[in-house]
This record gives sequence, C-alpha cells and structure tokens, in this order.
Amino acid sequence: MSTDEPDAADQADMVRLVTGHDAALDALMERHGGKLFGFLCRFVGDEDAANDLAQETFVRVYRHRTDFKAGQKFSTWLYTIGGNLARNHLRARSRRPEVPLEGDGEDQPGLAHSLPAKGGSPAEQAARSEQNSAVRSAVAALPDDLREAIVLCELEDCSIAEAAAVLCTTAKAVESRLYRARQQLRQRLARWFRSN
Repeated sequence: MSTDEPDAADQADMVRLVTGHDAALDALMERHGGKLFGFLCRFVGDEDAANDLAQETFVRVYRHRTDFKAGQKFSTWLYTIGGNLARNHLRARSRRPEVPLEGDGEDQPGLAHSLPAKGGSPAEQAARSEQNSAVRSAVAALPDDLREAIVLCELEDCSIAEAAAVLCTTAKAVESRLYRARQQLRQRLARWFRSN
C-alpha cells in the first residue's frame, strides 16, 4: 500500500464524518487507534491513562470534525489533539499526584510483562529487561518538550516536519529538542552505552 492510500482514505472518511456518516469514525479508529495508543502510552507512561486519552482524542475528532481542513494530514491533526490532551493530563497529574490503591504498580505488571519472552538465557532476559526499564525511566524523566520530540521522532517514526506540525513549532525547534533529548539520554544511560 502506498503512503498516499491511507491519507486518501483518511480524507474520504473525514468527508463522510462531516456529512453525517458517523460510522466513518470507526474506520479512522481502526487505522489509527493502535499507533495513537502507543504514542500516548509512551508519552504519559501509563497504559490506563493512555487508553482514556486515546478515547478522548477520538471523541474530540468527532466533536471538532468540522474544524478539519481538507488536504490536511489526518494523522498530524490526530496526534496534535492527542498530544495536547497528554500534556494537560501530565500537568494535572503533577499538581495532584495519584497514589495507587493496590500497591506501587510493580506487583501488577503491565502489558509489556505479559508478552512472551524473546529468547535468550534468563541472565540475558534480565539484562534486557533492566535496560528497557532504564530507557523507559530515562525517557519519562525528560522535560515534556524533549520527551514529546523523542517519542514522536524516534518511537513513532514521525518525520521532523510531522513532529513540528504536531507540536505546533518549527522543524529547527524539533531538531534542537531532539539533540538536547539525546544528550540527556546519553548521560542518563551512559552505563548501557559503555556495556554495549
């Protein structure tokens, strides 16, 4: 499938949605829901919150369907809405931190822990798990603007231009954020860079 086909399908579905065919939202959710959830999960570091934010993002797409401009890339518009909701969520969470009722989360592993092992000895698996945890923690510790850039460009494979559109900034600003984010990640993960 060429890269123009999803954009054409998105454009057609948005036209259908604007003209009253609510089922077009289902097609958009089918095409973009998984990637949006992954983006939000990496952004906020919480699967439950990411799921809620993904649902709210599609609610906003529906509510503001008439604001979508023909010719605009749907995924950029979608990620902009999702990113704004995620930033608002993180700001609210920082003002009133949540304390889980059932332990600290380590007793209840997330989705990544329920996936089958990828092979290797138990020692290799433990080292890989520790390294993955260190990377997740280092990314989560980045300031919001740097984390957004690194998640979009490195984890979601957005181009610099697409990330700039999502973040409502310039390509140069995204490049600068990526540079600073990579520098901070190298410092925080120096142990892993030396051992590999």
